[in-house]
Amino acid sequence: MASELWARFCANLDLWGAFGIVFQTAFMARFLVQWVASERSGKSVIPIAFWYLSLIGSGGVLVYGIGRGDPVIILGQAFGTVVYVRNLMLIYRGRRPVANGPAALDRPAATPAPRQ
Repeated sequence: MASELWARFCANLDLWGAFGIVFQTAFMARFLVQWVASERSGKSVIPIAFWYLSLIGSGGVLVYGIGRGDPVIILGQAFGTVVYVRNLMLIYRGRRPVANGPAALDRPAATPAPRQ
């Protein structure tokens, strides 16, 4: 049974299939990264590598879906790609200082230097 399944798998594997497997593996690896990061911190966390692996894997699977002409994969991965890009944008926006943004409320107001 297993050898028959493996033979069928290998017989149907073409360049698109190999491409899809590589990027699906990257997409699945994001959960391993998230799990390890959570175990290390002792709480549930989502590291930035999770979002990069999501974007890389989803983008590759999206290209695979387009190459195969599979509307289910195309629709599923296209939406996810937008979400991953947006999360990375929010992460990087939060890292740069903004003078009058929501993060400014968390900082003490700057006191002007005394005049001399």
